[in-house]
Amino acid sequence: MLWSFLPKESNFFDLFDQQVEYAVKAAAFFKELVAKGTLDDQAVQTMKDIEHLGDDVAHNIIERLDKTFITPFDREDIHSLAKEIDDIIDMIHTIVNRLRVYKLEGIDKNLIEFAAVIEESVAAVACAVKGMRDMKHSKAVMDSCVEINRLENVGDSMRDTMLAELFEQARHDPVMVIKRKEIYQDAETILDICEDVAHVVESILVKHA
Repeated sequence: MLWSFLPKESNFFDLFDQQVEYAVKAAAFFKELVAKGTLDDQAVQTMKDIEHLGDDVAHNIIERLDKTFITPFDREDIHSLAKEIDDIIDMIHTIVNRLRVYKLEGIDKNLIEFAAVIEESVAAVACAVKGMRDMKHSKAVMDSCVEINRLENVGDSMRDTMLAELFEQARHDPVMVIKRKEIYQDAETILDICEDVAHVVESILVKHA
């Protein structure tokens, strides 16, 4: 492929690899937190640190994009990919903050289920993004994108089922229902963003087929 022969001084693939690794780390830590059912200051700070590291890589990608004449694929796609991956990390960070602000502690089996699907989807995002480095493996990249799309559909179904169950409890504690509803919707939004990443990757593959 064309990008095999391009200059290496701005290796966007290395930067994207770093960025998706922070997304994987954020998803794994989120899963760990909801499994424990407790949030302390250290846990919140750890997630904040991961989010800041992810931001740093995203900013680095954009800065290099502004200074690089030849890029491995369309500049717009590089910008979109960096933004969407950053949004995954940001949204996980947002949910952790909201759990703390809303004082939602204790084991929530629904959120544990969501966290597991999020971790799977982010792992598939990492496989898709890392696979772009060597387009001889484009089928594996596309397979990861298909998996991301499948998990987004799973998330839609989970959200609807969980909200239906939640609304049955509304008369007992309406405020708690409102809080949980927002958290579940935010969790499903992460899967939507993962799907957005898959769409960007698919677009890049089509352009360079």
